[in-house]
Amino acid sequence: MQLTEPINQILNHLEKIHSFNAKNPLEDTRKYLETMSLQLSRKKEPVAMIEELNIPLTNHQIPVRIYRPKGKDIRNSSAIIYIHGGWFIAGSFETHDAVVRKLANKTGSVVIFVDYRLAPEHAFPAGLNDCIDSVKWVADHAESLGIDANQIGIIGDSAGGALATGVSTQIGELLKFQVLIYPAADHQLNTKSWKTYETGPVLNKEGGIQAWKWYHPEGADHPNPLAIPILIKDFKNTPPTLVLIAEHDALRDEGEELSQHMKDAGIPVRISFYKDMVHGFMHMGEILNEVQKATDEIAEFAHQHLKTAGK
Repeated sequence: MQLTEPINQILNHLEKIHSFNAKNPLEDTRKYLETMSLQLSRKKEPVAMIEELNIPLTNHQIPVRIYRPKGKDIRNSSAIIYIHGGWFIAGSFETHDAVVRKLANKTGSVVIFVDYRLAPEHAFPAGLNDCIDSVKWVADHAESLGIDANQIGIIGDSAGGALATGVSTQIGELLKFQVLIYPAADHQLNTKSWKTYETGPVLNKEGGIQAWKWYHPEGADHPNPLAIPILIKDFKNTPPTLVLIAEHDALRDEGEELSQHMKDAGIPVRISFYKDMVHGFMHMGEILNEVQKATDEIAEFAHQHLKTAGK
């Protein structure tokens, strides 16, 4: 494994991150992701308007953060739903704030970040249901949100890629495109790339096994394809998809295999391979120029499938 100097610089930095006063391994994971994101992301871009609200459901509410790069007065804007990563057990508004700001400004679309319920407190299908309900709610309330209900896409990174894939197979008719950024797709962690990168960089197999057990406790005996995208047989509603793959990533092979399954099902899929990159590189804009390259590529793909100009 030959890593570039910038990547080695990042990995040396990550080794020095220690969660302050973490009470258990789960809290440690959550604090680690937040610290990594805050320290390695480039200075956050200003966005014209950011607001937060709760989507009301029968038994709970789903917090969402709405990024409006053109302000509140734009009507009929295109929109992108963002589903965050974090092994299904971590991630929040703050861990992905810098990434989402860049995407909002570059795409010109309203970006809606979904703070779905996390495992192990809320195992599958809670998080997936929150993501599905959020997309439906945005489509149903598009007019009051200043959004064109016919111009909505979805982006998911890592575990969020698994969730986005589940969403699109269920209600993909509401979506114009899908972007999967180094997606998690298989709970078995037995691919060649997992053997190569079992102990890193960034991810490790022991943590991945525990995360999947927390997220999908029945997965070993009764695996559900909506939780484990590599098992999906019917991509009936899936929109055109862009998949970003990182070279030095344990999830590389399962991301490529998921992409091939979609292609075999007749879904238009574009795979973009990021040489020298590691898992989570979108959070590393302070050091990596590839973050801007990926942002530009995602925006170009979104523009191909959305009308971005508001009225």
